Amino acid sequence: MRYESTFNAIDAILRNEAGCSNELDYIEQTSWLLFLKYLDDLETERETNAELSGATYRRIISDSYSWSVWAAPKKDNGELDLVNAMTGDDLVEFVDTKLFPTLKKFKDTASSSNTLEYKIGEIFTELRNKIQSGYNLREIINKVDSLAFQSAEDKHEMTVLYEDKIKRMGNAGRNGGEYYTPRPLIRTIVKLVNPRIGETVYDPACGSAGFLCEAFNYMQEQVASVSDADMLQKETFFGKEKKGLPYIIATMNMIFHGVAAPNIIRGNTLTENLTNIQERDRKHVILANPPFGGSERAEVLQNFDIRTSETAYMFMQHFIKMLKVGGRAGIVIKNTFLSNGDASALRRKLLEECNVHTILDLPSGVFTGAGVKTVVVFFTKGQPTERVWYYQLNPGRNLGKTNPLNEADLAEFVELYQTKGESENSWSIDVSTLGEDYDLSVKNPNKVEVVDERTTADILNAIAELNKNSASLIEEIREML
Repeated sequence: MRYESTFNAIDAILRNEAGCSNELDYIEQTSWLLFLKYLDDLETERETNAELSGATYRRIISDSYSWSVWAAPKKDNGELDLVNAMTGDDLVEFVDTKLFPTLKKFKDTASSSNTLEYKIGEIFTELRNKIQSGYNLREIINKVDSLAFQSAEDKHEMTVLYEDKIKRMGNAGRNGGEYYTPRPLIRTIVKLVNPRIGETVYDPACGSAGFLCEAFNYMQEQVASVSDADMLQKETFFGKEKKGLPYIIATMNMIFHGVAAPNIIRGNTLTENLTNIQERDRKHVILANPPFGGSERAEVLQNFDIRTSETAYMFMQHFIKMLKVGGRAGIVIKNTFLSNGDASALRRKLLEECNVHTILDLPSGVFTGAGVKTVVVFFTKGQPTERVWYYQLNPGRNLGKTNPLNEADLAEFVELYQTKGESENSWSIDVSTLGEDYDLSVKNPNKVEVVDERTTADILNAIAELNKNSASLIEEIREML
């Protein structure tokens, strides 16, 4: 795997770079360099196609700011032109004082916000170069330049590994973990919600755009015409992200996946007053894993009919409002939403305005390092809920960083989802049986809990016996040695 070995080599260089201290820095700095090389290959491809059709293509990044001039000038034989290739302090000075400022201005000179030129400007407005050593930067550039992004296979391999880097960023710490939802779970949610060409797909807390990228991959299989492809590019996917780093990564991630000018906005969704949402704003499909437990200013809380300080509950109100009638959603949320007393009014609203047809109960360990249990709530807007089907995922092993969730774990759920069948892990409830608090908590009636009827004295005696046996075994081993 050429890409994998190159990515690993770049990480090794960045670990020795004074300006970079963790996985978040590694992916940020690798990203802007990959992005510029990817754009150069993309523009070369467009230039070639234009020439073949007798047209002229004007490069977005040209002259001394194009990759092939400042980063990787070549001799006629294809080797790096060491005479004209900047390195050391000269290279860092060019990047910091000329390249980045120039690319930032693209945001001001672009014809509209729905262009690749504008997105380049947005990205480099948010970024800064943290690689202080021009020699490290030169070494990384040379490795990035060895990668090609021209074939479908090359692009696929790169996006898979880029997603893996996002995953490692998510595992690097609490802040990074906010940005990553396991891709097998996302792919399963997308498959079951089943977005179709002609529908709009929205994630108002998009993180690294995992849901939008997977929805794009899924919907590409439906493309049957040039207009279908154009619709996917320009009129299908919409996202918002509050924080700078995930916004940058989301935009680049979608471009790497093939969406040329992603409709992702940097901003806080929760500052939008629900009363201002019009029919033209609403979407057919919402896929999201909203942040929970955050804090918002007092005036933000005023935007919601059901007042709450829990960000996930604010987002749930936003989802309901933003769905078109008949629209579908697959939402990952902390399992306490199902029973928390503070969310009872919100649960009632959700059940009365939407058909909450499915709740997937996920085991601990699905979200590495998060330490929380989550559920996926599937619903359709426009009719009240009469019956809820539950599935309690039981992969038969403890999930974690070295033993992650995979799509095979979800296979039975996917199969039973179609018929809402009953099994050891699945059951249904009638909403009419719920109390005034609309408690939807997971209580599997098909599993009999084994109750330990031993007394405290029995348990202590059993522990003493185990300790005695262990001591005897250790003594036997010592004698053998």
